[in-house]
Amino acid sequence: MLFIGTLNVARTRSRGDFYCPSCESIRGYRLRAKRPWLTLYFIPVIPIGSVELVIQCEACRSNWDRSVLSVTAQSHQKLLSDQAQHEIFRCMILFVLSDGYMTPNEVEPLRQLASRIFEREVDREELGKLCSMAEQSSIPAKNYVETVIRHWTFEQQALAMQTMFLAASLRGDLGSERTAVLMRMRDLAGISEPDFQDLIEACLRWND
Repeated sequence: MLFIGTLNVARTRSRGDFYCPSCESIRGYRLRAKRPWLTLYFIPVIPIGSVELVIQCEACRSNWDRSVLSVTAQSHQKLLSDQAQHEIFRCMILFVLSDGYMTPNEVEPLRQLASRIFEREVDREELGKLCSMAEQSSIPAKNYVETVIRHWTFEQQALAMQTMFLAASLRGDLGSERTAVLMRMRDLAGISEPDFQDLIEACLRWND
């Protein structure tokens, strides 16, 4: 009886140092070449696929595309910051649209809040595109918040709560459901009630 199977064979082609996004520090790496082989009696005899090159961190063993070698600590932090900004904006828009609509009078205040989130001027055309992207998901605002708030910094958590509060209060009343979401965010961020009140009072003075 023939024993035929497949086996992924990995070989180290080179070594070096790189910034590991998982470890968030400089680590050693191995450039690994992986390729599936057909085996006969558990011995690799014929390659049956293309070679896959991956960067493997020698500390945490996580695998990365070779493009990770161009990542620096600064560029990694910039990437995380950009991601958080889009997540905060999405939370704000999902919060506003939780009742299914947006009024024309809300567009300009939301544009100003978007400019604060992204730390640059956002025009109405870009606001429309960002809103369309945020609306594509059917995830409720409270579920999305639960997913993303845990990996934000305190400053990002505070900004999210402030912009969501201002956006939702454009119609005069937050409502019990939106208030519950903000209270849940406050608890997840570990913010006391007095500190939460200070955050809200601070954002109410943004246009002073």
